[in-house]
Amino acid sequence: MAESSISTLVGDREARLREKGTVRLLEAFRQMDLEGTDEGKVFQEIRSLYPTLAEEEKEIFFAAMLHEVEVSKDGLSDLLKQLLATDHNDSEWPKRISDLRDQIQSPRLNIFRKISHQAGGLKFLLDLRGDILSTQRFSRTDLLPLDRDLVLLFELLFQGGFLYLEEITFDSSYRQIELIKNSDLVHPMANIEEMGSRLGNDRRCFALYHRLMPYEPVVFIEVALTKGIVRRISDIIDADPERPGRGDADTAMFYSINNTQQGLSGLRLGKMLIYRVVDSLKRKTEGIDTFATLSPMPGFWKGYFAPVLEGRTDFLLKPQEVSSYFPGRHVRKILEHAPSEGVADFNRALFSLLSDGSWAGDDDWKKILESPLTRIAHLYVSREKNRENKPLNSVANFHMENGATVSRSNINFLGNPSSRGLRDSCGFMVNYIYTAGWMNQIKGSFRWLEKLEIRSIFSRNR
Repeated sequence: MAESSISTLVGDREARLREKGTVRLLEAFRQMDLEGTDEGKVFQEIRSLYPTLAEEEKEIFFAAMLHEVEVSKDGLSDLLKQLLATDHNDSEWPKRISDLRDQIQSPRLNIFRKISHQAGGLKFLLDLRGDILSTQRFSRTDLLPLDRDLVLLFELLFQGGFLYLEEITFDSSYRQIELIKNSDLVHPMANIEEMGSRLGNDRRCFALYHRLMPYEPVVFIEVALTKGIVRRISDIIDADPERPGRGDADTAMFYSINNTQQGLSGLRLGKMLIYRVVDSLKRKTEGIDTFATLSPMPGFWKGYFAPVLEGRTDFLLKPQEVSSYFPGRHVRKILEHAPSEGVADFNRALFSLLSDGSWAGDDDWKKILESPLTRIAHLYVSREKNRENKPLNSVANFHMENGATVSRSNINFLGNPSSRGLRDSCGFMVNYIYTAGWMNQIKGSFRWLEKLEIRSIFSRNR
């Protein structure tokens, strides 16, 4: 890539960054697409150069990939003229269309495909897409075409015979258990010993692996086998690790689902994982007939209810409607709680009360707040939508898009009264219910799922 080309793309200041490897990296990517290239050697160069880029250099590199590693306009001109001059009933029409398809195939996709064949190549591409998604949040360049190339490749690679399910147990390698521990962002663990309460007896952990990455799970789920639906997370993660297994368990509670690869965002692997885990538990664990989650409600406070109380009006719940969820005597009680300088506005008084997590330890406040906040939390997960008309809450979107259901009785007041739970969601947790009909629904979406292999840890290639 010419130096002047970088200047054109990103300006003189950023162009000076080429000395740090941006040009060399781009040339290495382009070399991967040439006949006779030692692809293994070139990939090693790519893998050594890419981590040296600073965040702003990555943006430059991604923009350069879009413009410099792309189909040539000149190469399309003659083909388009021939195509437009050919009648679609002409015997030459199929050939013209085929030639055009060959010509417009993204050269980036071909490069990514070759990289995926190299040892460590798939992991590199996953991390690359993770960086693209992160960079897109602040980039001046639309990186969607670059992202689409990777998504197209991943959709081919992350299905069917490429994936297998494995249960994580006390007999799994320390490295696998440590990876699970470090990757759990839903209910983080302070040390490896905390995994003891999440494995064995009435606890299960399953992970989905890719054959090209056999030592690093791509997504995993933690399950508790319980009697009935559990509504407080402390009943699961704070349980005694020496407890005996339940012989009367009838419910599988999915309480932590984690995607370990940001580069797989949007590929629905969680949906595949849940299906296979449900299928496995139904076949291997007698008596389990109910499948539900105990899920967090991230964003309820800072991203939704607090803004409403502060006057934001672009949600279904309007600021002027909040007080109607409370009986008059409770409105007066909350107004009395206002700061000493006096606050006549109910929403400001409620904001002040909820901002201080001490209310969760006061029985009187809990009685006052439980019913109205539960109704508002149910509105949030079941009816509030984003611009794409999908559930505003990301966890609700994940499970309801998968086919799970939720009702007001599934909204659990103070299901997680920890400081983090209060800060994120006023302590709410949700049970999303996976019904029997869901199995048939998803089976039609992924017809190859029945063939997805389930391995024991003893069949792993060591």
